[in-house]
Amino acid sequence: MNMPYAGRPALVLSALCALICLSACGPSERSGGADSAARDNVDAMSREHADDVGTPSDAAVIAPERAVVAETLPYAEVNNELVYGHFVFPADMVDPLPALIVLHEWWGLNDGVRAMADRLAGEGYIVLALDLFGGNSATTPAEARELMMSVVEDPESANENIRQAYRFLQEVADAPRVGTLGWCFGGGWSLNAAMLLPDEIDAAVIYYGQVTDDEERLRLINAPILGLFGEDDNGIPVESVRSFESALERLRKNFKIEVYPGAQHAFANPSGRNYNAEVAEQAWQETLAFLDLHLSISD
Repeated sequence: MNMPYAGRPALVLSALCALICLSACGPSERSGGADSAARDNVDAMSREHADDVGTPSDAAVIAPERAVVAETLPYAEVNNELVYGHFVFPADMVDPLPALIVLHEWWGLNDGVRAMADRLAGEGYIVLALDLFGGNSATTPAEARELMMSVVEDPESANENIRQAYRFLQEVADAPRVGTLGWCFGGGWSLNAAMLLPDEIDAAVIYYGQVTDDEERLRLINAPILGLFGEDDNGIPVESVRSFESALERLRKNFKIEVYPGAQHAFANPSGRNYNAEVAEQAWQETLAFLDLHLSISD
């Protein structure tokens, strides 16, 4: 459906509610539990974030380049529960723009992720920041571990969440192209989304997320991949990144991997002890160039 966005969030809400009522899937089929690699990643994230907090200071939040309109909207129904996300787009938008599915860190859909979604929208994208934690967010590492484990133990619910997010952006937001972007826990899910929806996702950005060298899984990917990692990340070791990179090379995928010297895990998170403003800005510029190259509709 075509709709002018600016100043009409109520129209978006009513259209979305109609979409959910008419086309939402039933309860997702729960999977049989977490695999060992996923559990190991939870342990690694617990160590990396042991001294962190989940909320950035106001001073660390960078405002969007232009005015944006943001709404909290239901975009999916999973296990008979509506799922609400942060939906944001440029205030001066008239025609549909390319869209991004944004996937939160292990802290959940908090103000920091919303601020990053707003910043991305300010660059000219429709952005839907998902909630994979059922409306919960964490302020302590113990809470975050519990929330992350809930998804690790039931990945199919997260898969269904992402499927419906994509459908929302296609059918309600009229997005001509859709990419994914995530950090940490969400970085791994950005990669997962590219494998889950290989014919739908047009680009995927991974900020220090869990990766794999399983060529049977990676073979599914059609989207260009941008991976942004820290050389000194103990949670996502550089050896695993290089193995991932080699597998993509063997499969002749379209990808770019950046490993930043001296950067640690969560180098782009202003709330963390490993925040590196210089590297975060370099990664941001890489991200914008990559998204412009693969999602632009100007050609």
